[in-house]
Amino acid sequence: MRIKAHRGAVAPLTLVLVTSVTSITGLVAPPAHATPETALPRLPQAPPHAGAGKVPVAEGYGGAVATVDLDASKAALKILKQGGNAMDAAVAAAATLGVTEPYSAGLAGGGFLVHYDARKRSVSTIDGRETAPRAMTATAFEGVPFAEAVTSGLSAGVPGSVAQWDLALRRFGTMPLSRALRPAIQVAERGFVVDQTFHDQTAENADRFKDFTSTARLYLPGGSPPAVGSVLRNPDLAATYRELGRRGPSWLYGGALGAEVVATVKRPPVTPGSSRVIRPGLMELSDLRAYRAIERPPTHVTVSGLDVYGMAPPSSGGSTVGEALGILAATGETAAAPLHAYLEASRLAFADRNAYVGDPAYVDVPLDELLSEGFAKERACLIGPAAMPNPAPPGTPDGTYAPCPAASPAGGRDTTAPDKGAQEKGAQEEKPEGPETTHLVVADRWGNVVAYNITIEQTGGNGIVVPGRGFLLNNELTDFTFGPAPGDPNLPGPGKRPRSSMAPTIVLKDGRPLLAVGSPGGATIITTVLQILVNRFDLGMSLPEALAAPRASQRNAAATQAEPAFVERYGPALTALGHTFTTTPEIGAATALEFLGRDRVQAVAEPVRRGGGSALVVSPAR
Repeated sequence: MRIKAHRGAVAPLTLVLVTSVTSITGLVAPPAHATPETALPRLPQAPPHAGAGKVPVAEGYGGAVATVDLDASKAALKILKQGGNAMDAAVAAAATLGVTEPYSAGLAGGGFLVHYDARKRSVSTIDGRETAPRAMTATAFEGVPFAEAVTSGLSAGVPGSVAQWDLALRRFGTMPLSRALRPAIQVAERGFVVDQTFHDQTAENADRFKDFTSTARLYLPGGSPPAVGSVLRNPDLAATYRELGRRGPSWLYGGALGAEVVATVKRPPVTPGSSRVIRPGLMELSDLRAYRAIERPPTHVTVSGLDVYGMAPPSSGGSTVGEALGILAATGETAAAPLHAYLEASRLAFADRNAYVGDPAYVDVPLDELLSEGFAKERACLIGPAAMPNPAPPGTPDGTYAPCPAASPAGGRDTTAPDKGAQEKGAQEEKPEGPETTHLVVADRWGNVVAYNITIEQTGGNGIVVPGRGFLLNNELTDFTFGPAPGDPNLPGPGKRPRSSMAPTIVLKDGRPLLAVGSPGGATIITTVLQILVNRFDLGMSLPEALAAPRASQRNAAATQAEPAFVERYGPALTALGHTFTTTPEIGAATALEFLGRDRVQAVAEPVRRGGGSALVVSPAR
């Protein structure tokens, strides 16, 4: 087993796609009689959840899409059927999610996008991450309570989504932005049916929303969250999208819409009598005028003949997923228990993420070394038969790597007394990165593929709707380290992009798409994507089973966060190896595509998590 790290595009290949992959990391899929601590058993596909016509799995031809929302999936499908390509459809779906999933996505947010170009057989990415205003310094959040920062103008980053949509369509699409926005405009005008998830998210945010006149008017009609089954319309957003399509991105980036955003950030429309402390923001119109979406080379590791592509910094998704895959590959067949190895590889990769990854315009990120085979082997030496002490210290990705001690057949280098300074460097306090990001995947009839993470950070962003415009502002700047933390790569800075965990991922076999996957979930995005890949390729699950399986997320913390079903099934065996767990109702809400050969595609969304997702194909038969 070998892992190779690369940065850049896929070289053209002429081999035929092979989908019978047995292992991505070198951990051998266990036999049928394997015990719980060594295997995730094949799970039955869960039934569709709430929502008429909303199904989590679809197979067919001519293009496919999976999102968390039926309206968004339909928007993408409409564009595909009209002759648009995957990028056109992805932008249409993202804009529609700004209507129906407004607490997770919107034009005032940002995101990361990975694209496979079928004609060129190349992978590229577009960074639409929000930036800090030029007036923001490294100490801007020091002394600010996190909860207070969340609901404030101070946390609003310069939005990147519109610039990202514009660049994506110009580089890879076939339609103008005005046309890609049409499905979202139609949904905003006619409204969408409120489901239980939307109602619950609104109720959870009601105390924040009521403190802003514009937000309360839109999302608390009559003073309460909209009832399940009611229709919620957003004519202000429909008008905003229509005007955006007519005027173009400059309307936001330096124009009149941008001026309205800046005014809202600086003078939030606080409800008279509210006692909430609302800090004004630092954004200026010049910050919007200076914003650019950036096309970056993807991260790229080759594991067991599969090419895994993801997002480079300032996202930590591609580097951390890639490093963890390399560590797992280096453990090979000597790993006693795949789930134990998965948790330990995640722990080590997160130690390195926290220590080294930030905005590459401000921080020298050793990306090539983090993804190198030598570094992966050195880190894998630390994985022994029991959970290592917490927190694991970061490694030293300097190009000089020591072999495993000869006395450690499965690794297990002594970690009982790590260097305290290095340990602290890899274990900065992890702020609760917002879980309500969303992810979508689209493929078209020509073989182009898009995996796209979109976010406004916390559920409901900073809670402030721009008056008369129908969209919420983000609170992405809370993803910075608050400090004081000298040397931390993720401290705020003027124009800096906060580190993200978003991990849209495309896997190729012989230069052609095999799988595309991603998820929301804050820092658990990384472990969700990693676990789905391990489930699918190492543990022999089908893609629907890999998404439905119970999840656990180890992020270099004392306890592993896990869903109750995971703890019930695997907790005793893993606890015996030294792992401890805290439970959370659910982790992530993934969407994925698998390319089955002969132009057939399987689209997969969650069967239950976040109310279940929506998978659609252009045609179920040729």
